[in-house]
Amino acid sequence: MDVIESISDAFRYASDALVGKWVRWIILIISSIIFPLIMGYTLRIMKGVTPAPEPGDYLGMFIDGIKMLIIGFVYMIIPCIIGFLIFFLSGGFGALTMLTMNVSNPAAYAGLLVGTLGISFLAFFIIMFIFSLFEIIGMVQFARTGSMGAAFAFSDILEKIGKIGWGSYIIALIILNIVFFIIYGVLSLIPIIGWLLTLILLPFLSITGARFYSELYDAGQ
Repeated sequence: MDVIESISDAFRYASDALVGKWVRWIILIISSIIFPLIMGYTLRIMKGVTPAPEPGDYLGMFIDGIKMLIIGFVYMIIPCIIGFLIFFLSGGFGALTMLTMNVSNPAAYAGLLVGTLGISFLAFFIIMFIFSLFEIIGMVQFARTGSMGAAFAFSDILEKIGKIGWGSYIIALIILNIVFFIIYGVLSLIPIIGWLLTLILLPFLSITGARFYSELYDAGQ
């Protein structure tokens, strides 16, 4: 797949969904504050519908958002456990305990604590990234089937990613995240109103991401 073209298409899709449709945009800004609502709306986007659907059935959107949160939480469990175990087994808790006591050389234990924290967080983020590769396709499968179980159908997820191409899939996600990182980074540098602009643009970027994930999924047909 042409990643740049897919990202451009996702931005156009979000633009068609919101620009000039100010009532819808305001509703989705409010939904971003009550964040399960915006998640439920993006689930509808991941169904692959064109044009973007109108917000509605807000209870259903909220419930779908809660389901997505549950799926995300389940995918986070193993990375968190592994990060915790690495911190524990590498002596992090021992160093933390010694720092709370009257030891003669606290700097040494502080160094050990920082080192174990660094290793643990690095392992956590690497494993979290790997699991996110499955989670994204799983979310789209949930959107397409309506079954939460489809989000954890790993054989189907592996088959889908294989059809997309592991390299193409990972590169596509990295490029999208770089684009989003730049946008959020620029917004964070704007004094006073940066947070407000971020809130206003959040529905736009949420729709863009959901559309891009949907196109990634369809690239594996």
